Amino acid sequence: MKNALFVYNPISGGRKVPNELDYILSTFQKKGILVQPYRLIDANNEYLVSALKSGIYDFVIASGGDGTINFVANILLDNDIKMPIGVIPSGTCNDFAKCLGINSLHESLNIILQGRTLMCDVGHINNSHYFLSTFAGGNFVDVSFSTNSELKKNFGPFAYYLKGLSEVANIKSFDLKVTADEHIIEGKFILFLIVNGKQAAGFPNLLNDADFTDGYMDIILVKKCSNINLASIFFKVLSKESVNDKNVIILKAKKCELTSRSPIALNR
Repeated sequence: MKNALFVYNPISGGRKVPNELDYILSTFQKKGILVQPYRLIDANNEYLVSALKSGIYDFVIASGGDGTINFVANILLDNDIKMPIGVIPSGTCNDFAKCLGINSLHESLNIILQGRTLMCDVGHINNSHYFLSTFAGGNFVDVSFSTNSELKKNFGPFAYYLKGLSEVANIKSFDLKVTADEHIIEGKFILFLIVNGKQAAGFPNLLNDADFTDGYMDIILVKKCSNINLASIFFKVLSKESVNDKNVIILKAKKCELTSRSPIALNR
């Protein structure tokens, strides 16, 4: 019998996972996999690191939003724990899971039970933090923390954009120098995104040619522009069009350095 550690965020996505916990555990048990639940309640990871290092578990399963998946991935990478990670998405956007083609609990369980694995790109920030899906800076990046949980429950990813649109009047640009492989760009911007895959912020096909296994990250820079032009960009994203726009710069790079004299809000 195999053993797996199931790390889950009990409050992600309207507390979906606790309601399905018995079904998840029984599904694995029927296939000869003994799953140990680990309830993620704070940022203290001492016991979690110890459990993952113990050698008891054949793989780990992470369930929650993108933040939870990132949290578990950072523990594995920081501690050089070579172990497969299964993903059960239960957050609002689930960008990383959707980039993998996972859209439901049933799909997640089938993939994990079949032992299907792949190697994917991972972003590394200042040699200290990793990210699987998106690293963002500027306006709107704290929307996920300031959006009402009931709004997220009822509207899903669209709730973030309702909240974001309400903050348009308070937008402030910042100076930014971007050195991305052979490209050097300087100017005034309101937002940058470093994206691993086609989806970000809950919206699919943001970058049609993005590939999370090609060794490159896609960089999206939104220039300082009028509210009308910004609304046009929002409309394109909401309409599931490509983010191509005269006020948007898109690059691909293996390495990127960002510098600014302005304080910038960051989120990963």
